Amino acid sequence: MTLMEPFILFELAGTTYGVRSSFVQQIEMLDDVASVPNAHPAVEGVVLVRGQVIPALNLRTRFGFEKIERDLRSRLVVINSGARTVGLVVDTAREFLKISPDSIEPPPEALTGLSGHYLEGIATMAERMILILNLDAVLDLEYENGREDYGSDVRDLGQQP
Repeated sequence: MTLMEPFILFELAGTTYGVRSSFVQQIEMLDDVASVPNAHPAVEGVVLVRGQVIPALNLRTRFGFEKIERDLRSRLVVINSGARTVGLVVDTAREFLKISPDSIEPPPEALTGLSGHYLEGIATMAERMILILNLDAVLDLEYENGREDYGSDVRDLGQQP
């Protein structure tokens, strides 16, 4: 029997994405985001979450989707990946699901380059498709069509001193 692994699911531009729940610290409603000068375009700013200031990365912008106004369904998925804590701004996040590793396939070869780089795999469950994110790639703001002009301060998005 294969062990099922828990994932937190969220929606972005009508598509369901998943991240391993072991990386998710919490999910918050999105309040005030303070803008940061000269930040990467996907960095919406910084937010205060339970006494900690963390960068807020807008996944719509990061993935090249149209940016929309935040609403009551918008959420901040706080990710803790090693030494980094980052908030992912998503359209909605409200689901917890256990997924079998057997149901996760690698991204199709046609998804090369940046789009495929962000995906660890694609899970299919009962006619439902869930794109599993590669968090290291999503948080690596220097890997963007070969561009590396955002400076060394951006490379370590969310790393604690």
